Amino acid sequence: MNSRSSADVSITLRNKGRDAYKHDVYGPAITIDLRITREGLRTYKLKSNGGQIISTKKEELISILDNFNIQVNNPVSVLTQEMSKYFLHSKGEGDKYKFFMKATQLEQMREDFIYIKATKQVTEEKVEQHGECLKDLKRKYLEKEDRYKSLASLGEMHTKLEELQKQMAWSLVMEMERELEPVKEKLQADKRSMGKYDEKVDEWKNKVEQSEKKYKQIQEQLEGITQQVQELQPKCAELKAEAQKRNSLLKSCELTVHRCRTNLRDLEKDKAQLSSRIKELTLSISQTTGAESQARAERMAQIQAEQENLNLHISTLGQQINQFQHACNRAKEEQEKMRMEYNGLKKSIDTNKRKLQTMKSSRSNRLRRFGEYMPALLSAIEEAYSKGHFRHKPRGPLGYLIGLKDPELALAVEVCLKYLLVAFTCDNYEDEKVLKGLMAKVYKSGQRPTIITSQFIHHVHDTRRRAVNHPQYPSVLQALDIEDPVVANCLIDQKSIESILLIKNRTEARRIMQGNNPPANCIQAFSKDGDQIFTNRNYTSDQTRPNYLSGDVEEEIRHLEKELENQAGQEARFQQQMRKLEEDIKHNEGLLRKVLMEQRTTKDKTTKLQFELTDLENVEEPQSEDLRPLEEELQEIVAKISSKRAEYEEAKTKMANLKADYERADQEYKQHKENISTITEEADSVKDELSKTDQEVMKCKHHKKHYDDKRSAHLRNIHTLEAQLKNKEENLAASVAKASEICPERLEVRRTAKSIDSEINRLKVKITTQQEQQGDREEIVRQYHEALESYKNMSQQMRSLNSFIRSLDNVMNYRLQVYADLRKFLSARCKYYFNSMLAQRGYSGSMTFDHKNETLTISVQPGQGNKADLSDMRSLSGGERSFSTVCFVLSLWAITESPFRCLDEFDVYMDMVNRRISMDMMLKVAASQRYRQFIFLTPQNMSSLPVSKTIRILRLKDPDRGQNNFRSEDQ
Repeated sequence: MNSRSSADVSITLRNKGRDAYKHDVYGPAITIDLRITREGLRTYKLKSNGGQIISTKKEELISILDNFNIQVNNPVSVLTQEMSKYFLHSKGEGDKYKFFMKATQLEQMREDFIYIKATKQVTEEKVEQHGECLKDLKRKYLEKEDRYKSLASLGEMHTKLEELQKQMAWSLVMEMERELEPVKEKLQADKRSMGKYDEKVDEWKNKVEQSEKKYKQIQEQLEGITQQVQELQPKCAELKAEAQKRNSLLKSCELTVHRCRTNLRDLEKDKAQLSSRIKELTLSISQTTGAESQARAERMAQIQAEQENLNLHISTLGQQINQFQHACNRAKEEQEKMRMEYNGLKKSIDTNKRKLQTMKSSRSNRLRRFGEYMPALLSAIEEAYSKGHFRHKPRGPLGYLIGLKDPELALAVEVCLKYLLVAFTCDNYEDEKVLKGLMAKVYKSGQRPTIITSQFIHHVHDTRRRAVNHPQYPSVLQALDIEDPVVANCLIDQKSIESILLIKNRTEARRIMQGNNPPANCIQAFSKDGDQIFTNRNYTSDQTRPNYLSGDVEEEIRHLEKELENQAGQEARFQQQMRKLEEDIKHNEGLLRKVLMEQRTTKDKTTKLQFELTDLENVEEPQSEDLRPLEEELQEIVAKISSKRAEYEEAKTKMANLKADYERADQEYKQHKENISTITEEADSVKDELSKTDQEVMKCKHHKKHYDDKRSAHLRNIHTLEAQLKNKEENLAASVAKASEICPERLEVRRTAKSIDSEINRLKVKITTQQEQQGDREEIVRQYHEALESYKNMSQQMRSLNSFIRSLDNVMNYRLQVYADLRKFLSARCKYYFNSMLAQRGYSGSMTFDHKNETLTISVQPGQGNKADLSDMRSLSGGERSFSTVCFVLSLWAITESPFRCLDEFDVYMDMVNRRISMDMMLKVAASQRYRQFIFLTPQNMSSLPVSKTIRILRLKDPDRGQNNFRSEDQ
């Protein structure tokens, strides 16, 4: 039989793309030639695309395999016939798991981890051994070092001593320079901060000027109002004199009317007497003149009598008309006054009802005294502060945060503080903005509390220099119990409560404040009734009881209920009086209309009678000589009566005009007086504003003085620092001169003078000892260098090994975690692809990985069956088991990476159906992964495969069975 001594195998790899291996050396293709000898020796030749041999080393081949991820020993990449047979006939779950681990290279990773762990353990043992050796080396090294150091020559030690003395001199200089630097920095910082104090002083100086300007403007406004009142006073007096004059004229005219009425009554009596006399004479004449004359005379007398009665009745009616008109006007005026008083009473009742409701609700919550929305506002502030919306929590209402030491002074304190009792104070304008937003949400309507913005200081202002101190009476600050310094400072800044006295008796308060020697620093005082007393004036308070600071809530509620009961009675009486006035006005107006109608009717009757009398008088008849004088006298009296009646009517008309003039003048006087009163009230508000501005001026001056003092103190501190700096600089110059004498060249020394001095002392002792002892210098020096070198080498090895072990621990922990995650993900993907492959044949199955026990259980159900009927692969037929194995291999293909796949006689145990399905599945996978190369070795006929550019079939010649037998026999 012919035999050969070696066999050659040549493989060409594509070397293109970004993963190409040394493309500039090998080119687009790498050829690997392998020669295998009969003795089992293997040699490699790695050639470039042009055929040039690049390398013959196996390490280069391994680098190429690693670069292209070619896993020759991986059964998934190259499944040999022997491995396939072992895998197909293996019935152990552990074998399948080992196959999975080997295919995914997890087995290689685990073996690497085990090897690394063993290596690490060996390294740690060596480190422990070296540690003991290192201790001995260090001890020997220190002994040799001590002996070596003791060999320093006396000259060197003297030189070092001189060097240390030089360093000592310059070290002292450097320490003085270091001490000088903080002083310089502090001086520079103080000089820089001087500008801030100047800015503050200028700022408060401007505020003082603005406040004084505002005070001057308000004072000028008050003077203008006072001037206006003074200008109105003469006119008021003039109007009053005019009204009095009109009243005098009215009284005089009333006397004239009364006199005319009396004269008219006397003339009427005379007329009656003459008429009676004429009637008697006429009766006697009528006896002679006949019945006609007698009848005419009687009729004329009757007409005259009726005229007299009618004229008298008209006069009476005129008086009644005047009386009714006057009564109606007076009732209407009284009705208007009562309506105004009734409206004021209604407002007072509504106010007291609100106060009563607030007092009742404050039984359980005192905050409600300060407004029904106040509890909600404080809750919102607490919530916003807990969320960090405020830099500092606002304080308020201020009245809620103060207490009274003497309850009798509650009204005085309320009148003094006024709006501040319900005000809030903030530390900065950002907090003020947040608080305004909360108030806008809580207070939908009505007036919102005042917000005072001033930086919080957590200690009470020092008011000893500007506070009032009276032996008998307290200031407002002394009368209040205030726990929070921020609240106290706010009241001091806004109202100067340290300069306001509280004196219960108003007479005593006026005596103290308006006497010759008022208390020092006292700007005003308040009585317990709320009266405000200045040194030159005083004001009475409209408020009678405290609303916020009273201690006994039940007493306030009873007082308000009693006051409301009295006001309800007043309201009922007002309503009754107004109804009575309304009825009187209606009654008088009805009577007035009736009398006017009767007056017109009576005047018409008088006119008719006068016409009839004139006709009767025109009839001629004989007259008696005695009758004519009487008739002439009667006519004269009648003429006087007419004249007097005309005079009377004229006087009445004049009286009515004078009365209207008087009422108009009186109304104008009252209106003018009301204007003066309004201006006076305006002046009171301006006075309050003037007082407030005066306090603001004092506050600004106080702040300006405060910053002036701080600036002066700061300036004194700067002068002190400058003096200290000058003194230290002089000391430094002297020290530098001394150090220059010792060492002219300046030395930079990092050590302290104390440590250098200690070393100088030790060196002096050592010099003394060395002078007493001497030894073999060369031997000691050699031993010292040997011990030092050994110790350094061992220390470096120990540091390197410890560092390596720590790094290895970190890397191993991380990689073990990654290894577990990778194993988990690969198992999940393998299960998914295995089920997908089985589904193409209509099979169902499952994979169960037990990484702890290292087993892999595969169950398959051929055909459409229940998953509960899944059975182990050992119960399957040969073809079904081969198909399932192919599905398992394909699923492993899906989760592993390799540039090619190779299967050897994978279908020998399959029937035709499973073989066909398996081949189709593998061709389908190969068609979807054209970037990989698939090599299938099979003894079956592949002529039935479809023709494709991607499929290439290589058929070997059938072996010569006879020749093989002949050769066997020869052998």
